[in-house]
Amino acid sequence: MNKETAIQELRESFKFLSNSSSCLSEEDSEFAPKEGLMTVAQQFAHIAQTVDWFINPIETGDSFNMDFEGLYEKAMQVCSLEKAKDWLSKSIDSAVAILEDKDDAYLSGLLPEGPIMGGEPRLSVIGGILDHTSHHRGVLTVYARLLGKTPSMPYGDF
Repeated sequence: MNKETAIQELRESFKFLSNSSSCLSEEDSEFAPKEGLMTVAQQFAHIAQTVDWFINPIETGDSFNMDFEGLYEKAMQVCSLEKAKDWLSKSIDSAVAILEDKDDAYLSGLLPEGPIMGGEPRLSVIGGILDHTSHHRGVLTVYARLLGKTPSMPYGDF
């Protein structure tokens, strides 16, 4: 994967999520199918936060933040779908800007050693972002159906 492909795939993944979740509204922000599960807004906040989390080692050269409890607590504070979507939009824009700022030699270099993707090429984080976003896109589709809504096809305008 090269920088241009990585940027294109990030943007497409965000578009697919936007398409399939377009039926969800601010009124759905606090919906969770069961107590203890993330709400609609928290799902989006978690997606945004994870984009930031995956991109951080590219931006800083640091290892992944392993404070999962702290990360979880921050995402769980989000109550507004609108605010969570804004966070996600900014996260995608920031990730694209960070990728655009780095040269191909740097991006093909290796992530720091560690328990998560240690020693893998830096651009491999894009696959993690895509996989994680796809997983939560599916979760949000189930949430929408439980709310009696019909999600749009993610891959086009139907």
